[in-house]
Amino acid sequence: MTDRAEGRIVRTAFIAVTTLFFAWGFITSLIDPLVAAVKGIFTLSNLQAQLSASAFFIAYGFVSFPAAALISRLRAARAILLALAMMIAGCLVMLVAANLAEYMLVLLGLFVLASGITVLQVAANPLAANLGSPEGSHFRLTLSQTFNSFGTFIGPFIGAVLFLEGVEVAEGAAITPEARDAALAGIDKAYFWICGLLALLLIFFFFSRKTVSRAAPAAPPARGTTTMLRDTLSSRWALFGALAIFLYVGAEVAIGTQLALFLNSGDIWGSSDAAFSVPFLGTAMGSDGVPGVSLQEAGKAVSFYWGGAMVGRAVGSVLLARFRAAPLLFAFTAIAALMCLYVVLVGGVGAGFVALAIGLFNSIMFPVIFTLTLERSSASAEATSGLLCTAIVGGAVVPPLAGTIADGAGLAMAFLAPAACYVMLCAFAFTAGRTNTVHKVETTSLH
Repeated sequence: MTDRAEGRIVRTAFIAVTTLFFAWGFITSLIDPLVAAVKGIFTLSNLQAQLSASAFFIAYGFVSFPAAALISRLRAARAILLALAMMIAGCLVMLVAANLAEYMLVLLGLFVLASGITVLQVAANPLAANLGSPEGSHFRLTLSQTFNSFGTFIGPFIGAVLFLEGVEVAEGAAITPEARDAALAGIDKAYFWICGLLALLLIFFFFSRKTVSRAAPAAPPARGTTTMLRDTLSSRWALFGALAIFLYVGAEVAIGTQLALFLNSGDIWGSSDAAFSVPFLGTAMGSDGVPGVSLQEAGKAVSFYWGGAMVGRAVGSVLLARFRAAPLLFAFTAIAALMCLYVVLVGGVGAGFVALAIGLFNSIMFPVIFTLTLERSSASAEATSGLLCTAIVGGAVVPPLAGTIADGAGLAMAFLAPAACYVMLCAFAFTAGRTNTVHKVETTSLH
């Protein structure tokens, strides 16, 4: 096979895999408006509402290592097809939950949906990094994550439109039966269409599976979950990287899931029209003519938090081609920590804009932490990837902590939780910059 033909196969496989990044980004970001919606629909506290995020992200803790073992047996292409089927099953549970108005079924549906996404991530993250030269691994994974960010950008907006019409959660406010029914119908509609789109994606990937299999790295010998866990526990950098992923995802999700509630609060944007004067942001929010920012308008604004991550990853792809990854990660985590502290210490209308802008600096964190760890881990890439995806369970732990702080001290003080996470990520980036790589991310082999 000629080099040109090999390159064409690799590029086609990379495009197919990148479509998956968009899909799971869109689905995951629907959690943000969903948390705000269920808080009003089922009259929940901040902590109880954040259990929606926990039900979703805890799947990573249970499924990642079994997924890694499964992928070592099935290979990535077949595992991805299985993952898409699991995601369709999760959507069907969500449809039942919306029609029966049962919060426990919502939690179950989110867990099943996230289980499929977990298998998808364990397979797709190292696959995207490996589809090309080792020197381009940071760039490729960051580029794929840019499309993931596009999905997370449009997800909260669509979710806010469908889930939050007429829903209010201010103290003393009661949701009307009409608004409750409309919110449940919106949840039903969203997951019905997602189910259909996932079915189309499954069909598309079924016909792309041979191309992906040819471009993927050679499969390692099949290993069980216990063997892979023992492998990762022997690597200090695999554990260190897992802690970093835990902190990053926890911080990002804790901010995203409470952001609509935060922006809607009276001391931020709830009594101010300042956001409507900002180009693009004000247009997207679409003022309803009532002074202040409603919960639905705030939910639409959350898209710009994730949109910042999308822009940041596009810019980060360029920066990573010119600057070393570890120092860049240190700068981004330090800025994010300072922005959280601004929200806590200064507050006011300006804090709403600062909170939205944190997404810009979240942008490169996941792909850079992932590839820095793969380069330094003495464990296999599959075992390391399994542990890193397990660590996404941070999204189930940090948001309830932030919700507890919000219930006791207010939504602004809850930003202390992600601030602490970002400070610890600064330490990870600093240490990575002073540590030599063990090996390069594996190169692609065709067979």
